[in-house]
Amino acid sequence: MGTRLLLVRHGETEWHAENRYAGTSEVGLTERGRRQAEGLAAYLISAGEKVTALYRSPQGRARVTAEPSARALGLEPVVLDELREVHFGIAEGKVLSELDPQVVAAFRADPVAGAFPGAEPTAEAARRGAAALRHIAKQEDGGRVLVVAHNTLIRVTLCELLGIPVRDYRRVFPRLENAAITEIGIDGDATSLRRFNLPTS
Repeated sequence: MGTRLLLVRHGETEWHAENRYAGTSEVGLTERGRRQAEGLAAYLISAGEKVTALYRSPQGRARVTAEPSARALGLEPVVLDELREVHFGIAEGKVLSELDPQVVAAFRADPVAGAFPGAEPTAEAARRGAAALRHIAKQEDGGRVLVVAHNTLIRVTLCELLGIPVRDYRRVFPRLENAAITEIGIDGDATSLRRFNLPTS
């Protein structure tokens, strides 16, 4: 059977409306984001997801999102630094309109080769995320694991695990909704995508 991983992007943050790049910056959840976190917990119980372990990013927005589910499921979250969001270099805390148009054009054309100056290399972030999820799958072999992390980290990691060129992550996986579930199965070296962007509230 392998291990089932329920990948969840954190709840809505205070920078969500402006679409600012949060990256490794610490940004709080909005009230709506907190409701989304509660909704995730309620969904997991009502849908009978039978989650056996909970892992999360060390960042505050992932911690707050995971807390209601941890309480509802009676699980102690395991914090993995490797689940942190991608660092976006000069784009941290900014919207695209605040950046040099040539930098933005290069990023849009190829977010790997044209990554923002000072950013964590996208391919390295993808390998980091994939290694983290494979580690979780091995540790929780045969279980059903909730993983609370981040929009870009999850998308590039999906590409790495599914054999999709990482440079295509924005096209293949345009967006993950806040507190939505994307389910994958990891069985040895094989990864399957079972559900994508399932709303929970």
